[in-house]
Amino acid sequence: MPDARTIAASPEAAPTAAPAASVPFGPDRNGIVIDIDAVDLERNGSTLLDGVSATVRAGEHWTLLGPNGAGKSTLLSIVGAHVHPTRGTATMLNHRMGRVDVFELRRHIGHVDPRHPVRGRMTMLDVVLTGITGTVLMKPRWEPTDEELERAHAQLSVLHVDGRADADWSVLSQGERGRTLIARALMPDPELLLLDEPATGLDVAAREQLIASIDAVHKARPDLSSVLVTHHLEELPPSTTHAMLIGHGRIMATGPVDDVLTTERVSRAFEFPIEIGRNGSRWTATAAR
Repeated sequence: MPDARTIAASPEAAPTAAPAASVPFGPDRNGIVIDIDAVDLERNGSTLLDGVSATVRAGEHWTLLGPNGAGKSTLLSIVGAHVHPTRGTATMLNHRMGRVDVFELRRHIGHVDPRHPVRGRMTMLDVVLTGITGTVLMKPRWEPTDEELERAHAQLSVLHVDGRADADWSVLSQGERGRTLIARALMPDPELLLLDEPATGLDVAAREQLIASIDAVHKARPDLSSVLVTHHLEELPPSTTHAMLIGHGRIMATGPVDDVLTTERVSRAFEFPIEIGRNGSRWTATAAR
């Protein structure tokens, strides 16, 4: 990822553009999955992202870290093809925003949002299967094939919740719901997985189960690229390869995770003295004394 200058937020992505059907969705010839170049995003007179540049390659697992309001989820909304930048270019899976049908592009990007709405009575398996149709509810008169059912159970098995496949959503724990949404995002077999604060609302045990599940997905899909947004270093899976620190809509540091997550750089991004440490393959963050 090259250095960048700043970050900003913009209007929702235009739904359609000239199709580029001959170009497959996936890494480009250099293995690049995400290419963000000098992106600004402005909304209601405010700059949310300013001059952001970033490059993510196949098989890399990135985290976006920074304080509340820094622009992390805003940047993720551009990468997920839900918001179009005010200036600059955003290219995901070898297709540039403004030159691609964003609805088609989104079909190739798995998005895990713990605030995903689940309406009506649905089982864990039902929710996972909606990842195939890209809908909130099960589509009327649609039935999954045997292969799709097998794939759904396989995803739940990787995430260690297949034994709860028939449980109603209303009785699932927050941790089980989080892993269900990861399985849902993986059903279209995406090249890119986005996780927007997936540990929100989880207790320590559920958080650790979720982190282990994300690591299991990375191991099962070595070609998959991922971007995880969080405020907390303790939530980073051991398989995280790269990090970006964001503050006030600007990139403060970016690169291999060991180079970026230092006491000096994290303290500067959060504007507070924070001591960064390691406990085995996990990160710790405490107030510096």
